Amino acid sequence: MSLLTSLPKSQYKAASPRFDIFFIMPCYTSTIRTMEININCDLGEKSKLHSNKHDPDLLEIVNSANVACGYHAGDIDTMTEVVGISKKNGVSIGAHPSFNDPENFGRERMNLSSLEIRKLIIDQYEILQKITSNQGENVTHIKPHGALNNMACEDLDLSLTLARVIKEIDKEIIYLVPTGSMMEVAAKKLDMKIACEIFADRNYEDDGNLVSRKKSHALITDPNEAKKHVLNMVKNQAINCHSGKQIPCEIDSVCIHGDNLSSLETARSIRDNLLKNKLILKPLNKMEKFIK
Repeated sequence: MSLLTSLPKSQYKAASPRFDIFFIMPCYTSTIRTMEININCDLGEKSKLHSNKHDPDLLEIVNSANVACGYHAGDIDTMTEVVGISKKNGVSIGAHPSFNDPENFGRERMNLSSLEIRKLIIDQYEILQKITSNQGENVTHIKPHGALNNMACEDLDLSLTLARVIKEIDKEIIYLVPTGSMMEVAAKKLDMKIACEIFADRNYEDDGNLVSRKKSHALITDPNEAKKHVLNMVKNQAINCHSGKQIPCEIDSVCIHGDNLSSLETARSIRDNLLKNKLILKPLNKMEKFIK
């Protein structure tokens, strides 16, 4: 589908460091293009806090899988299962590394040294890559999980540490990051292959950050609401804040969390609505921006 996207550069100065990032990025101006988009999902997250029973069904819908590597959830069996189904369905495979915190599903913040962060990422990548290579596939993207991801969104030093480690692992690997975050800034500083994501089932604050899960309006649980939320953001290349404000940004991928009760219905609704509106859905490693 050819879409006309015309977003003016903002004239405002934001107080939030994360919000400032949106204003130093080039906006899309009067560009007609065929739009590709990716749907990614966090999978293999079997734990005492979360079931993975919908993983096979979700892997029939999404284009890229972020696979838990055993530190916040998952184990060898779940990783092997997700990789096998992903291979069958043409879904690209990514590592979803986290703090070593299975008791809290990787959602508690930890202060680790750069060396500890480096080991954390490399160890989890290698666990998944070994399983993936045994099935004739490769890990083609990395997306940090939970508190590690949230902290890096706000902290440029941590973001640079993560980016350097990921680039050290493989300079061709795709780094999947929240749009407008410090993670995007760090990755661009290092000239990495990056995909910027939005969250289908989460609301945003006016500074571009996700609404805290402690707030009642943090999650979007209605699939119909989620599909409209996503389509609007993708077509306008802008974040929809809960207040109604829009923040221009880059969007390559839509994240659907696999640990919500409505995940399967939401994923199907979003997929169908994007296709209905003539967007082209692709795995991250098959998108034109990464194969030129």
